Amino acid sequence: MISVLGAGAFGTALAVAFARGGDRVTLWARDAQAAQDMQSQRENPRLPGVTLPKTVSVTADFTASLSDVILLAVPMQKLRGLLQSHPELSGRTLIACCKGVELGTQLGPVAVIRDVLPKATPAILTGPSFAADIARGLPTALTLATPEEHTGKALQQRLLSPNLRIYRTTDTVGAELGGALKNVIAIACGIAIGAGLGDSARAALMTRGYAEMQRMAQALGAQPDTLAGLSGFGDLTLTCSSDQSRNYRFGLSLGRGEDFDPSVTVEGAATARAAHARAKVMNIDMPITAAVVAILDGGLQIRDAMEMLLARPPKEE
Repeated sequence: MISVLGAGAFGTALAVAFARGGDRVTLWARDAQAAQDMQSQRENPRLPGVTLPKTVSVTADFTASLSDVILLAVPMQKLRGLLQSHPELSGRTLIACCKGVELGTQLGPVAVIRDVLPKATPAILTGPSFAADIARGLPTALTLATPEEHTGKALQQRLLSPNLRIYRTTDTVGAELGGALKNVIAIACGIAIGAGLGDSARAALMTRGYAEMQRMAQALGAQPDTLAGLSGFGDLTLTCSSDQSRNYRFGLSLGRGEDFDPSVTVEGAATARAAHARAKVMNIDMPITAAVVAILDGGLQIRDAMEMLLARPPKEE
């Protein structure tokens, strides 16, 4: 059995995918009424048109939901709280399915798991993916990162699914940062398109944003090849170019001067602030991230941000 903790769109989509692969899946929802409704109606309102397979059981009973393989499909900024509230997760294999950097500690998901539950076996599942695509059975490729190669091989086989192709790596730092930092660049790209700056500006932001991602990742010990793979370049390409991306849509709203639904989780906003703070301490040049933070905090207008970026001294690529 596989456990998915977090019954949002992405957690539900993963549960559906693994059930189609022949597994029995327990999907844990924090809200008891929501769990009851999903269990009886066999659908999640966040994934319209997707029927939960019979082998997916939805529950609000945390203890009953646990198995040998546990996927943590909760927002990055709520991951620590979940782990602290449930010490019974210690000693288990925990696969983070969130993308971001924790405010305050500036840690990624694997590092947070290690920090709170050092006896757990941490991993992260990341890469270019939208919940709706996974739930519909569309082909998707993901990266599974875990420190120990033998653990990665075992989990890779365990998580086989008809529409999910999973690649593995031991570079958890690179996988964490690729999935986190691309959300910041997606916000920047959304701002550019929303403000009417055009596709050429978006392409420039994606390219130079990727350079920023590489600079921080390598400074923190990541392998360059990891960022060139699914968890970095692949996820960056998807997130910066599709309206399905919450971070991109958030940027579009900023660029257009429109309000954005506050109930929608935008991991990139918190990640931008955390990454910017770390970059300053480590003296890493990340001008696009700095501009996104300044825009979020109201200290910089969008046109001024673009002029600032264009006015930077000429340099080699």
